[in-house]
Order: sequence, then C-alpha cells, then structure tokens
Amino acid sequence: MKLWLVFCLALLWLELQTGVCQQAKRRKDVGENRIRPGGKRVKTRHPKVKDGGGRSQSLLTQVLDKGRFLRLGQTTTMTPGRNMELRCKGTNIGWSYPTYLDTFNDSRLSIKQGDKYSQLILMSPSAADTGAYSCWVVVCDGTECDKDHDHVYVSYIYFRDKDNLFVPSAIHFEIVYLRPDKPAVVPCRVTDPQAKVSLHREVPPEEITANGTLVTYEPTKGFVLQSPSPDHQGVFYCKAATKGTPQISIKYQLLYVEVPSGPPFVNLEASPESVTGGDNVNVTCTVLGEPEVDVSYTWSYPGQGQRPVHIQTSWRLVNRGMGHTTRISQSVLTVEDLETIDFGNYMCKAKNQHGETIVTIGIVSQ
Repeated sequence: MKLWLVFCLALLWLELQTGVCQQAKRRKDVGENRIRPGGKRVKTRHPKVKDGGGRSQSLLTQVLDKGRFLRLGQTTTMTPGRNMELRCKGTNIGWSYPTYLDTFNDSRLSIKQGDKYSQLILMSPSAADTGAYSCWVVVCDGTECDKDHDHVYVSYIYFRDKDNLFVPSAIHFEIVYLRPDKPAVVPCRVTDPQAKVSLHREVPPEEITANGTLVTYEPTKGFVLQSPSPDHQGVFYCKAATKGTPQISIKYQLLYVEVPSGPPFVNLEASPESVTGGDNVNVTCTVLGEPEVDVSYTWSYPGQGQRPVHIQTSWRLVNRGMGHTTRISQSVLTVEDLETIDFGNYMCKAKNQHGETIVTIGIVSQ
C-alpha cells in the first residue's frame, strides 16, 4: 500500500513539472521578440486601432486680425460695417453666399484662391448680408470637377442691427404659395437670433401662434407651416422685438395652389375648327400649372421654315374658387392666308422644371 501511494505521488509530481515547462514555452512564443531562422531578432507588430471619431473640424475660419483666426460654428453673429474676411483651407475651393450679392453683382464681394487657402472678403457688410456662407473642396477628375460633399463647411452669419431686426428685402410685398403636400415658409428672417418674433394675419387681425408642431419658427428661415391648407390664405406680416420698439416686416400674400407638381398638363386646340385655303387660323397650346413654375414652348408645323407664322406667349394667375390659385400659360401660333402647305399636324411641346409634354392636332381643309 505504501509503495502504491509513493508511486501516485511520483506521477503527480511529474505531471506538474511537465505543465510548468509547457507554460513557460508558451509565454516565450507570445513575447515581444521572436527569432527567425538565421538568428535575426524581429519585433512583433500589433495592428493599430483606427480612431472611430466623427467628421473632421470645419476648415471655414474668420480672420479677426493679423495672425488671429476664429473657427466658425453653425451660426455666427458679427457687427455690421466691419469688413469680413473668411478663409477656407484647400487648393481648389468653391463658395456660396446670399444670392442677392450675385443678383446685383455687388462689388463689395471678392474671392481669391491662394496656394493653401481660398479667401472671401465682404466690404462694409450690412444687415442685408445676413445668411448662409459656405465653402467646400472641389475635386476634379480630368476636366470634370464636382463638389466634395464630405468636405462642405457652412456657417449662418447674422449681422446684428438693432435698427433692422428683419433682413432687409428689395421688395415690399412677397407671394408665398401653399401646397398640401409640403411645408410652406413665410421668410421673415431676423438679423438677431435673440429677437422674439410673431406671425400676424392682416384681415381679420389675429396672431398665428407658433406651437412648435403645426407652426414653427426658425431664425434662419422664418415661420414654417407644416401642413398648409386654404385656411392659411391671406395677407400676413411678422413682428419682431428685442428691447426697444417692435418692428414690422414686409407683407406676405399666401395663396393656396390647386395643381400638384409635375410635367405640364397641356390642352391644344385650333380656332376656327373648320378652315379652307385663304383663311387665318390660331393654334392655342394651354398649360394649367403651378403659379411660380415657368413653362417654355416649342412648335413644329407643316410649313416650318417656308411659311411665316406669328407666336405669342403669355400667362396669368387665376383664382379657381375655394381659394385655389393656379397659373394658366398659353402659346398661340397664328397662320394667315392658309395655303396647301399649311395643312397637316401641328405639334406643341410644353416643358417645365418637372418634365415635358407633347400634344398634336391636325388641321385639314374643309
């Protein structure tokens, strides 16, 4: 019995020694240094963990003075009258700014591209210059260039002016079209983001409450009507106040639109319907569409290039009842003293920003 106990203890001791040796060998295998065949010692390289951080910081900065810069955030407030210089890092940079600076070809604005950055300078800015300023990297592939949408930097800049709480407008009355399928904006933007703004109907006089759901207010846009209806029609204005006397915006005429967005809906007719040689004929192409959407016309007719015709285009807004407003556009082609070559098919192609529609009518001799 004693011999059996001694034999078991000897086996246990041998097993423990073997385990220690194997553990020591494994530790050496996973160490920082390894030896390749040939005797060279090689350091093990562990894979680097990539930073899962978000988008890089904005490259759009304001030059405060020589050697001092301010990185612009989503919104920035500046003082009117002081020249503004913005910079955007990159060797090929595009810019956008309030559209009226282009509309009036404003000489106060200049843009220069340098070796390392692009520079936008606006001399003597005023409250009217309030708006979004942005820059982006332009990427080119051969002769084709496009905006790099992953590197676009925007800052909405307020030029705070206590005498002009609303961004000045070149017009004194503006039309806002209401559609049932998308929000409408009454664009009474302010120059001071801290101003308290309210929306008012002129007749009957009442304040439209911004409840944060159906009606909201954004200083960079104005009042947003989330679900426009015919009840929102009428003349409106905005009122803003800070510490002094409240100020009134321009007036806005809100019109409800009956026709949905889409390619032109075209009607083509000839007058008179029955003609013979020597008669005059008018071919009228009519489009019923959205009030602010322009329509262009192209004609094709039998005597094209050989016979003189007269084409007159016009449009007007029409109230079709129940407060619905639509735009009627017309192009009238007139042929005088009809000849044999004038008989045949007359084709009108109407085109808007959503698409085009082609219709044809035949004129035959009776």
